Amino acid sequence: MQWLIDGYNVIRRDADLHGRETQSLESGRTALLALLARLAARVSDNFTVVFDGARRSGGAPSAGRVRTIFSRPPETADDALRRLATTLREGAIVVSSDRAVQNSARRAGAVAVSAEAFVEAAIGPAENGDDSDDDAAARPQGGPSHRPSREARDAARVLRRLRER
Repeated sequence: MQWLIDGYNVIRRDADLHGRETQSLESGRTALLALLARLAARVSDNFTVVFDGARRSGGAPSAGRVRTIFSRPPETADDALRRLATTLREGAIVVSSDRAVQNSARRAGAVAVSAEAFVEAAIGPAENGDDSDDDAAARPQGGPSHRPSREARDAARVLRRLRER
C-alpha cells in the first residue's frame, strides 16, 4: 500500500509535531519524517508526504520507503494528493482532514483517513490521565442499521496496519 500524507495537515493535528513546527517549518517536517521512518520500519508500506511550497533548505531528497514531495505553485499539496490518489487508485491511502481531498480520494477508489486518526494510530491515543475504558461505551450496537459505513470500515482496516505491528 502507498500512504499519501498531507504533511502540514498531519503536523498541525499532533501537539508534539506542532510544537516542533513552531520552532521552524524544517523542524516540524523533520519530526514528521522521523515518525514515518519508524512506521516504515514496522510495516511494509510506502509513505509519500506532500508539503506545500518548494524546498528551501539544503539536504538530499528523501529516498527509500518514505518519500517527500513539495508542490510547485500554482499546484497545492491538496492538488498533488488528489492527482496521486487518482493515479494509484485502490492502492492508495490518503491521509488528510480536508474533506474535499478525502472525497476526491474516495471517488478515485483510494481509502481516505483523517489526520487525527492517522496520528492516533501511528503514535497512540493522547495521554489524558484517564485509565477507564471508554471504548465499550462508544462502540455502536450490532445490527444492520448500526453497521459502520464502508468508508469507516476501510479506514479502520488500514489504520490497524499501523497499530498491529
